[in-house]
Amino acid sequence: MHYDTTTLTVRPGTTPSVLPRLDEWLHETRLGGKLLACWFTELGALNQILLIREYENESGVVSDRDQIVRSQNPYGIADMMTGASSTDYRPFPFMPNIQTGSVGPIFEVRTYVLKPNGLSKTMELWRAAVPNRAKLSPLLAAMYSVSGGMSHFMHIWPYRSLDERQRIRAKAVEVGVWPPSGGPDQLLAQRSDIFLAAAFSPIR
Repeated sequence: MHYDTTTLTVRPGTTPSVLPRLDEWLHETRLGGKLLACWFTELGALNQILLIREYENESGVVSDRDQIVRSQNPYGIADMMTGASSTDYRPFPFMPNIQTGSVGPIFEVRTYVLKPNGLSKTMELWRAAVPNRAKLSPLLAAMYSVSGGMSHFMHIWPYRSLDERQRIRAKAVEVGVWPPSGGPDQLLAQRSDIFLAAAFSPIR
């Protein structure tokens, strides 16, 4: 499975008006991939919208991106956009396909830059550690980039509230199931953003 993640940056204060236009564009445009999520930032880098689409193969990703960049009004919000970036991800081998449904409404998206040789070790450590961590709260996605420069690793955790997030993260450390022992040694940089789901997002 292939996951295309696209981050759109819009003008400050425009997210509420942008989302309906984006929803309309997504319904009218014949893209090949399946929309999984449309979320907007609540904490972290503000004025950003994250789209996650699922594809069966790389050619579908390339075809959709080509259609978007050649559009006269990309995403239906070209006049409101100040930036856009896309990354192609593959799931960790032990992870199931991302499922849609009501699992939030808080989504923590953590994006790490891995050392050049850090991916294999990270997969090994996470394969061992995730089952015990997932007993406290589910892991929606764990995937690695296959486009761009340095390898990135994205993992996504849904929560019912920010209070629940804080409580579960503290509990995971307290009982010693997280983070994976040796995991931080494979990293060069870390970033965490909190997203909320748009009303039309299949994962919300």
